[in-house]
Amino acid sequence: MSIQAHRWQMTKPGEPFDRVAFEATPGVGEVVVAIAGCGVCHTDLGYYYDGVRTNSALPLTLGHEISGHVVAAGAGAEGWIGKAVIVPAVLPCGECDLCQRGLQPICRAQKMPGNDIQGGFASHIVVPGRGLCEVDLARLAKAGLTLPQVSIVADALTTPYQAVRRAGVAPGSLAIVIGVGGVGGYCVQIARAFGAQVVAIDVDDDKLAAVAQHGAALTLNARNFDAKALKAAINTFAKQQGLRGTEWQIFECSGTAAGQLSAYGLLVHGATLSVVGFTMDKVEVRLSNLMAFDARALGNWGCPPEYYPAALDLVLDGKVALAPFVEQRPLDSINAVFPAVHHREIKKRVVLTPA
Repeated sequence: MSIQAHRWQMTKPGEPFDRVAFEATPGVGEVVVAIAGCGVCHTDLGYYYDGVRTNSALPLTLGHEISGHVVAAGAGAEGWIGKAVIVPAVLPCGECDLCQRGLQPICRAQKMPGNDIQGGFASHIVVPGRGLCEVDLARLAKAGLTLPQVSIVADALTTPYQAVRRAGVAPGSLAIVIGVGGVGGYCVQIARAFGAQVVAIDVDDDKLAAVAQHGAALTLNARNFDAKALKAAINTFAKQQGLRGTEWQIFECSGTAAGQLSAYGLLVHGATLSVVGFTMDKVEVRLSNLMAFDARALGNWGCPPEYYPAALDLVLDGKVALAPFVEQRPLDSINAVFPAVHHREIKKRVVLTPA
């Protein structure tokens, strides 16, 4: 079954997106999702403005935070028809040796919409049926949310969820989140939901004020501290709260060189540094600090689909506030939205919704 559809594709970085028509046709094991919403991510901006290369050649439709309804399916995926779903930002094959050993994030056959395959800034998308996250519309409505809003679960929420889970955050933990924008703001809330006391660091007072209402026990504007003073302020807070001065769990979510340097400077004995944000910039650090502190550094690429339901539950159960940080715009306004987000004229996570 083919469906007449359209998408906005990037022909060249930095040039206006082109609206093109196409036929959405599912193959074996694939589904067609009528898109309800697709979030605009920092990664999309990297492809569009910063020269980050996509795995698929241009022209390409960006967008990897996708929710919608399954409207058609190929052989073997018919059970998805009619269901509301979130499409994981990274879809592992589920069959290779890496996937079988629980290493889905490094599956070499993975498919990322807007990178490996056509993405979600479109009316429809064709994706593998494996690994989709079903959304209970009754629970969604009870939580006061809409299907377009939860599109951002596909990356902005599940990526920090995976980072917090892997870092071992638990009651009694001190979690430090650097950069509390689209991803870091949810990292604050998730770490709090896991039982941590959370320190939020940013250079934007408005963002810090927002997370102070949603999980951050201490907020610090990095512009007011040098590296030594920043660490001292957090150590003082830890002592006041009866928290350990060791084993801090540090989440770098800013995707900036300055943020990464700050994160590395906060290493303590037994610390875990989780790199969640991405930048093309290079930083210079002394790797021996990891040895001296018996610390560890973890990269975080997406989240295995198996953890999406638990991450979504945090939203539907009211443990993570999503709506205050999301703003919907029409998909047809994409050529105005991208520069507005890039220049920080829009501070919330934008979700583009097809007409």
